[in-house]
Amino acid sequence: MCKGKQKNMKNAYLCSMKENKTTIIYQLMPRWFTNCNEKCVPNGTIKQNGVGKFNDIDLTKLKSIKSLGATHVWYTGIIEHATATDYSRLGITPCHASVVKGKAGSPYAIRDYYDVCPDLAVRIKNRMAEFEALVERTHEAGLKVIIDFVPNHVAREYESDAKPEGVDDLGDDDYPLVFFSPSNNFYYLTGQEFAPQGVELGDYHEFPARATGNDCYTASPSRDDWYETIKLNYGVDPWNGSTHFDPVPSTWSKMLDILEFWTRKGVDGFRCDMAHMVPVAFWHWAIGHIKAINPDLIFIAEIYDVGLYYSYINEGGFDFLYDKVTLYDTLRGILCNGWPASELTRCWQTVEGMGDHMLNFLENHDEQRIASQQFCGDPWLALPAVVVSATISRCPFMLYAGQELGEPAADAEGYSGKDGRTTIFDYWSVPTLCRWHQGKSTANERRLRAWYRKLLGLCRSEKTLTRGKFFDLMYVNQDTLDPARQFAYLRHNDKEMILVVANFGNQPVDTAVRIPQHFLDCALIPKGNYTCHDLLKGGELEQVKLAGDSMFPVHVAPNSATMLKYKPAGD
Repeated sequence: MCKGKQKNMKNAYLCSMKENKTTIIYQLMPRWFTNCNEKCVPNGTIKQNGVGKFNDIDLTKLKSIKSLGATHVWYTGIIEHATATDYSRLGITPCHASVVKGKAGSPYAIRDYYDVCPDLAVRIKNRMAEFEALVERTHEAGLKVIIDFVPNHVAREYESDAKPEGVDDLGDDDYPLVFFSPSNNFYYLTGQEFAPQGVELGDYHEFPARATGNDCYTASPSRDDWYETIKLNYGVDPWNGSTHFDPVPSTWSKMLDILEFWTRKGVDGFRCDMAHMVPVAFWHWAIGHIKAINPDLIFIAEIYDVGLYYSYINEGGFDFLYDKVTLYDTLRGILCNGWPASELTRCWQTVEGMGDHMLNFLENHDEQRIASQQFCGDPWLALPAVVVSATISRCPFMLYAGQELGEPAADAEGYSGKDGRTTIFDYWSVPTLCRWHQGKSTANERRLRAWYRKLLGLCRSEKTLTRGKFFDLMYVNQDTLDPARQFAYLRHNDKEMILVVANFGNQPVDTAVRIPQHFLDCALIPKGNYTCHDLLKGGELEQVKLAGDSMFPVHVAPNSATMLKYKPAGD
C-alpha cells in the first residue's frame, strides 16, 4: 500500500484499483426518441402527439449511437406501465385516468411486469416480438441492452395478463385485513379508503387503501407523493423495522421470476429503480441467482444514500451505483451555485475504494437538462463538468439522448410543466433529436455532438483512461491554480500520464501545473524527457522534462478543460 505525504488529503494515490474497461451508457426513451411530430400540444393524446416505436430505432441510428462511444443503450419505459390510452379493443384492460400521471403515464408505475408497453409497438399484438427484434438489432450494432427493473412499487391497478402459466400475480394470496404480513405483497391500511389529497378520483375506489410507493403509509398521500403507485412488501415491518426473510417472502420469489424472465429475453443489464428502498438482503439473494444464469449481466442501482454504497456493492452485489449525491450534486453546485471546484476532492474521497463501481452522469430522466434555463442555459458552459465526470475514474459514464445536441427542454408538455426536464409523463417529441433524425441539426448541435464523440472516444481508446489510476493534484497547486474555479488531476498507466485541468471560470487560464515527487515515487513513473499531446485539440507540443516537482505549462479556455497526454520521448 502506498503511503503519501500529501497535506489535507487522504490517499490521493489510489493504489489498488482493479482493471476495468470503460462502459458508456446512452439512455433513451423510445416513447419520444424517434417521435418527430413538430406540432405536439400540451396534454395531447397519443393520436394528437404521436409516439416513437421500437421499429423506428433502426440499425443506422444504433450505429450512430455506438459511434459516440456508447457500449450500452438503456431503453427507458419498456415494461408495460399505467397509461391513459385505452387499448381495450385489443383485450388490454384500460387504466383509470385518475391514478395515472399524464396522458402517457409514468414508466415507473408498472402495470404488468411480464409485458412491454403497447404504445411502442406498430402491431400491438406483436409487441413482445418487436421488442425482441430491437434487442437483436442493438446487439447487431455492437451495443448491449439495459432495461429498467422497478422493484419498489407498482401501479395502483397492477394486473398481469401476460404472465407465464402457473405464475401467481402480485397480491393474489394477500390477506388484506392486516397492515403487515411477511406473506403479503402489499401493505394494507385497514379500514381506510384510498383518498389522495388534491386528486379527483371520480369512480375509482380502493379499499382498504394500500401504502404508496415512496414509503407513504397513509391513505391520503399528497399529489406530490407517488400516489399512482403502491409499495411492495419485502418482509420488512415499517412500524418497528423488523425483518422477516426466513422463509423467503413471497415478493422475493415473484420478483426473481420477473428478473429471470427478462434475462432470458437477452437483456444485458438492469437499472434498478430506487434500489435503496428494497432490502440489501433481497439484492444479495436475487443478483446471485441471476448471475448464475448470465455472469456478465450488470446491475445498476439508483441510490441516494452514501451510507449504503458499501453494502449495496459488497453485500448486495451491484456492479454500479448512481453517484448523484456526491459527484453530480457537486458538479452542479460548481456550475450553478458558486461552489469551489476544490470540493471535487471530497467527492473522490467519499467513494474511495468504491470509485470503479460508481456511475457518473450530468443528465438523466430525473434531472434537468444542462442546456435548460434552470441549469446552465448553454450546453458549452458544462464542458469542464462533463470532462471531469467522464474521466475522474474508470467507472461508467452515462449520457441522456439529446444531451450531445444541447437539448434545452424548453417546453411545458402537459403533466410536466416547464421544468427543464424532458417529460416522462406525456406524449411528446424532442426538437434537437428530430433535427438529428432528419439530417437538419444546426451547426452548433453538430459541433457539440462531435465534441462528445471525441471525448467519449478517448474514454474508450486511451488505456490510461480505461485502466489507469487517479492522482489529485490540488494539494500541491494552491499557488498555481484558483481552487475556486479550477481542478487538476492525473490519470496514469505504466509510463504514460494524462493531465486533466478543468476550468469552471469565465476567464482563460495560463499557468504551470506542478507534478510532485511523491507522485513519481508512488506511480513508479521514470524521470526524463516526455512528449505532450493535446488529446482534445490534437497536435504535438514541445518536449517537457519530468523531474521531481516539475512544472508543466497549460492553457485552458474559459468554461473548458484540457487533457494533455505525456509519454516518454521516443516511445
